[in-house]
Amino acid sequence: MYSSLVRIQNTFGFFTTVAFVVAALIAASDFVTPRAPVVNVLKTTNLQVVRGRPHYYSSKKEEYAIIKFTLDADLSSLFTWNTKQLFVYITAEWPSTSVSGTTLPSNATSNQAVIWDTIVTSPSADHLANIGPIALKKLRKSAAGKPIDPSRGKITLKNQRPKYQITHPSGKIAETEDVTLRLHYNVQPWVGVLTWNQNADYGLWKQLSGGLSKKFSLPSLKKKDEGKKAKARGILVS
Repeated sequence: MYSSLVRIQNTFGFFTTVAFVVAALIAASDFVTPRAPVVNVLKTTNLQVVRGRPHYYSSKKEEYAIIKFTLDADLSSLFTWNTKQLFVYITAEWPSTSVSGTTLPSNATSNQAVIWDTIVTSPSADHLANIGPIALKKLRKSAAGKPIDPSRGKITLKNQRPKYQITHPSGKIAETEDVTLRLHYNVQPWVGVLTWNQNADYGLWKQLSGGLSKKFSLPSLKKKDEGKKAKARGILVS
C-alpha cells in the first residue's frame, strides 16, 4: 500500500505531465497557422535635425533627429487564439561611415535606433492594455463574439510623430546618409516561445513583405531665424 504522501506525489506528477503535454500541443498549434505579414507603406514625411537636449535627463546639448513617417501595415495574420499580444516597433538604421565628421572604431558597422513602438493586444488580453476605460470598452465591443478580431494588427498611421528622437554618441547626426526605416515585430503567445520577424520562409510562416523604406539623408542642422532674433532685439531696445 502506498502512503497518502506517495499518492499525492503521483497525482501531482500525473497532473503536471498532462499540463505539459497540453501546453506543448497549444504551442505547436501556432506552426500550422499561416502567417503572412505585409507592410504596404513605410515612408518618411518630414525630417528635422535640431540641437538641444533630446531628453529631460540629458546633461548636455547635442544634435538629434525627428523623423515623422507614414505606415500602412497588415499584421493580422500574426494573431491566433494563442496570441497574447504583438509588440511592433520601427527603427532607423544607417551605416557608421555615413555619419560625417566622426571617428568610429574599426569594428563599428551600423547604427540602429528605435523611433516608435506600440503593443497590440488580443481580445483576451485587452485588460492588460495600458489604455483608458473608453478605449478598452471599444476594444471589448469590437471583439464581442469573435475569437479573433479581424482588425487587430492592422496599423494605419499618417504623418506620425516619433516617440523617440535619434541621437549619436558623437553628438552629431546632421547630414547622415543612407538612412532607412525598418518595421519589426515580436509575437508574444500565451503558451510557447517568443517569435520575432523572420528573414526567410518557414513552412506556412512567410517572412515580412515590405517593412523597409527607401534610403534617405537627414537634413543639415536647423538654425534659428537670425532675422527674427534681430527684430526681437530691436523691439527690446526701442
